[in-house]
Amino acid sequence: MIFRHFGAVSIAAALVSATPAMSEKSPVKVTSGDVVKAIDPVTIGAFNVGFVFESIDGNAAIGGLIGAFGGATRAKSLLVGVTPEMMQAITDAAYADFSRQLAARGFTLVDSGGLFAADKVSKLKPVAAPNIVKIKLDPRNDSNGKASFYKPGSLPAMIVLAGDITGSSIFSAFGQAGAGIDTQMAIQDYTKASGQTVLNVTYVIDFSQVKRPGAFSFGKLEVNSGMAIVGDYSRVMLITPADKTATLVLQQPVAVEGDFSTRADETKDGAWQKAGNVAGGIAAAMGAGGFMLGKSKTFSFTAKPAYQEGAIKAATLANTAFVEQLAALH
Repeated sequence: MIFRHFGAVSIAAALVSATPAMSEKSPVKVTSGDVVKAIDPVTIGAFNVGFVFESIDGNAAIGGLIGAFGGATRAKSLLVGVTPEMMQAITDAAYADFSRQLAARGFTLVDSGGLFAADKVSKLKPVAAPNIVKIKLDPRNDSNGKASFYKPGSLPAMIVLAGDITGSSIFSAFGQAGAGIDTQMAIQDYTKASGQTVLNVTYVIDFSQVKRPGAFSFGKLEVNSGMAIVGDYSRVMLITPADKTATLVLQQPVAVEGDFSTRADETKDGAWQKAGNVAGGIAAAMGAGGFMLGKSKTFSFTAKPAYQEGAIKAATLANTAFVEQLAALH
């Protein structure tokens, strides 16, 4: 079951609403699902929640209507007013709910203290928490962002495996992958010795919903306020005592609808950009060729009190999607 923008379910004095709806495809893509049958007991090694605070979304060049070329449609979105305390509270609440749901579906959940005390794991180079990284947001278009990743306060350190965070460039992805492989090897040693399966959870929470129906659109890009656990980059990875791995990945966003932020247009030099586009179009029409500056907008999204409840609700729904899939495979 995945959640879209139709209908409503109340939470926190009706500040947040969400809607279940059936999708044509499963909400969770599973790789090596047969591995899940043998997992139990389990321990949660990581529950990393990334809060996108800046996103840049691009689309195809806008020239071509009358022969001009160049110029790209671009939207930059900035999140304002979400404090570290809010992000930590959201992460802690989402982690507690995921643990509760696992136990409710019959999984034996073991405290993670043994994992972090294990010889090779304890010697790993620590990952800073919060961890600010440049990430890819959509594999299908030019969409990148910056996110601040938090870990639950009850976990001693942040664990990041290869593939948990998709960097916005080859170089950043390569660096993350190298450290993640060393971490995975250390965890594999622990799973063999303990007989426990380790789960690593990664969520990316986005505040602006590009290319979804909204109040503003330009050049085929639509930007509106929303709340969603990002598809493609939110996942659960399992490492088992049999030295096998499995991954579960959200195939589309898990979204809730509510009054989460106030959007403001912060675009500068809009008139100059518009004049350049007009001039480029006229030159192209006259056969002289032309270069268009494109359309570019900058938006700020100032969080409202409902942001925290909305983010917790979205994470809870993502938890349900993952835990239900794990239970079905087990």
